[in-house]
Amino acid sequence: MRPEELRSHQWYGTDGLRSFSHRARTRQLGYLPEEHLGKPVIAVLNTWSDINPCHAHLRDRAQAVKRGVWQTGGFPLEFPVATLSETFQKPTPMLYRNLLAMETEELLRSYPVDGAVLMGGCDKSTPALLMGAASVDLPAVFVPAGPMLPGHWRDQVLGSGTDMWKYWDDRRAGLIGDCELAELEAGLARSPGHCMTMGTASTLTAAAEALGVTLPGASSIPAVDSGHDRMAAASGMRIVDLVRRDLRLSRFLTREAYEDAVATVLTLGGSTNAVIHLIAMAGRSGVRLTLDDFDRIARTVPVLADLRPGGRYLMEDFHFAGGLPALLARLDDVLHLERPTVAHGTLREQLAGARVHDPAVIRARDEPLAQEGGLAVLRGNLCPDGAVIKHIAADPRLLKHTGPAVVFDDYRTMQRTIDDPALGITPGHVLVLRNAGPLGGPGMPEYGMLPIPDHLLKRGVRDMVRISDARMSGTSYGTCVLHIAPESHVGGPLALVRTGDPITLDVEARSLRLGVPDEELARRRAAWTPPPARYERGYGALYGEQITQADTGCDFAFLARSGNVPDPYAG
Repeated sequence: MRPEELRSHQWYGTDGLRSFSHRARTRQLGYLPEEHLGKPVIAVLNTWSDINPCHAHLRDRAQAVKRGVWQTGGFPLEFPVATLSETFQKPTPMLYRNLLAMETEELLRSYPVDGAVLMGGCDKSTPALLMGAASVDLPAVFVPAGPMLPGHWRDQVLGSGTDMWKYWDDRRAGLIGDCELAELEAGLARSPGHCMTMGTASTLTAAAEALGVTLPGASSIPAVDSGHDRMAAASGMRIVDLVRRDLRLSRFLTREAYEDAVATVLTLGGSTNAVIHLIAMAGRSGVRLTLDDFDRIARTVPVLADLRPGGRYLMEDFHFAGGLPALLARLDDVLHLERPTVAHGTLREQLAGARVHDPAVIRARDEPLAQEGGLAVLRGNLCPDGAVIKHIAADPRLLKHTGPAVVFDDYRTMQRTIDDPALGITPGHVLVLRNAGPLGGPGMPEYGMLPIPDHLLKRGVRDMVRISDARMSGTSYGTCVLHIAPESHVGGPLALVRTGDPITLDVEARSLRLGVPDEELARRRAAWTPPPARYERGYGALYGEQITQADTGCDFAFLARSGNVPDPYAG
């Protein structure tokens, strides 16, 4: 690509008043003409902030990215963008995923940018950055934040999230006390980086690598490893080459790439959240991905990664066992190997020579953790548009179960009453939470791992069937049916369930059914009244007007639709 063919040339290279102004203002920033004129301008989109522990190191990593851009003859400019902290942001960062996607798209479109390096990792940041970048379709490379170090407590190796749930239940059951809990607080999360289990963050960064928009092996490098610094610098080098060859995201984000990302999520035993995010990401790429695609592909791939919460190991173990290239090399009969990636001409070239160094962590095909992918899609009169379950993280005895419902109308009520013995909850009951979906939550919070009543925990009960229109943390576990669509807040069948109604879950049959006659359901529907809107103004009102349901990715309708958006006139 010649300098005058660069997109940034519109801002800097023409003979007019505006270009004169742009050059003058760049001198105001302290840059010499030789530093930027005629060079690819690379936006480094950084989700670092003081309140996001998953991204606490990205301020430093941005310097490594810039170093790589400079070394290869590009001109890097760092842009701070919204930080979506799964740990702190309420009611849920899922409410703001589309806001970051909008910011990413409009920032890249409106500034003199030729390509982008996208820096994220905490759950919603990966899909948001890629959704926005896909919509504007410039050359881009994704830099995953990387997993934190393994946690430690006494003689136990801890997995963030997963062991948080476990030991909190132990405290509720009276098995540990406040002193032990204080020690756990200090040992659960020991470094910058996202969760080191196969939670949503690791699942989505692995999906990004499988899509071919990261460097090989990038998704599993521990955040504090020096290799992570080197990967960031190499990503800065790579984006300059992509710009010079005009290799845009649309070249890589194809139907075949998304199918391979789905297969990757399933063989990892990854987070149920990936279903929503990959559907939304694919939609931004002009690819129609559905729940049926997940269920179809799940029947073709085994679970080969023995990672928590469904297995035993953590992300550092996975990295040194060979990482994602080694895992994908064991699926070479399933993947689309002739498609390109940002690092290689084909995925086949990218996986050449990849080896598994620890077969206990990355299983052989004839010794899988599970014969089919780790997620299942359910249908039935309770979820006509679908629901999902991570069945490899559930008690196998509950995968076929019928029990009476105990219904909670909202999360706060559930928190206040779940431990009340007067409810008469037994291990055979089905706990039902509604009004926790995209609109009802709002934002579809991670409420789906409903707590087990403490009187049952004290008896040793550790799993029950739980269903909701909410999501669940990728670090969670249990027999939790999630993403019921349509949600109860818009009148989905979940809104009609009453305490005592029989509910049947049959994962093998991919079925979730409410045992109530159609005539009775019709009477209940006639008496149902839509709840008021959650927000009367602001971003929340826009969200309420535009959000789609879980089965279609929870994107905004006006962003998900196709249509031309012109580049700005810079002259």
